[in-house]
Amino acid sequence: MDTQIETIKKELRNQTTIPYFGLGVFEGTVSKEGEAVPHDSDSLILAMNGGRAMAPRLMFEYSRAAMHLEQRRGVEYMTQLVNHIYTRDFEPTPLHKAIVAMSPRYIVDTNRDTKLQELLSFTPHCLLIGKSRIMGHLNRYEVYEYDVENQKYFLVDDEALERAEKILFKPMGSPLPNPTFVISDADYVDWLTEAMGGFAVPKVLKTYRKAKKYLFMGTSFGHDTDRMVANELSLDLEGGYVITDKELSKKEKKFIDKHKIEVVPMSLAEFINAFIG
Repeated sequence: MDTQIETIKKELRNQTTIPYFGLGVFEGTVSKEGEAVPHDSDSLILAMNGGRAMAPRLMFEYSRAAMHLEQRRGVEYMTQLVNHIYTRDFEPTPLHKAIVAMSPRYIVDTNRDTKLQELLSFTPHCLLIGKSRIMGHLNRYEVYEYDVENQKYFLVDDEALERAEKILFKPMGSPLPNPTFVISDADYVDWLTEAMGGFAVPKVLKTYRKAKKYLFMGTSFGHDTDRMVANELSLDLEGGYVITDKELSKKEKKFIDKHKIEVVPMSLAEFINAFIG
């Protein structure tokens, strides 16, 4: 196991393995006000609904619950709600810090927080933000370049990615530079539809990611949405790793086997301790 973790570290440093963050990286994370940061579908639903469980059909997946809230309260309400959840004051996790210390050129973060942006706030980088339901444009993303001196993001063309030393891709959105999120069923249907048409990932990254491995951390492939997003973001992958000690469902096993992903049978906490040690 130690040899495997050393191999992963080496691959992160030499840019052959791409870090991929999922909700589970926040398990056990608490804000300075004592509120738990959502770390799975159920806890995200509870955070969106004031700590109260919703009907069983809505508890199935957070995107369904978000769609219900959106239909009742509107898109702007959902944006403000998700922004509130992820702008609470909490520290980047040891895993965020450890991965950034490996200095990967390209990171995929499917969460909706700003922790990696904070860790990169003194480093020139490009930020790729996922968008949904954009009128008049097929691309489901925007590209920003970060000005370290002024601590600001500026909207730029895709060409900036070619010269970028670091690229942070947040396909499901972020509070920064402007709150925008892919979270409801309608958001995902739109994003995935255009992703399958080739409009969710810039050409530069489609070329860059070829024959790369992925390190899936805090990522579950138990829901169709998560599998479809992972599939679109990692097309042309050369296998990789998923950190999990949980029993896998048939659908998860099928996805992992199809993509030749190696299961590292450890809890994320155990992996972090071994990774940092």
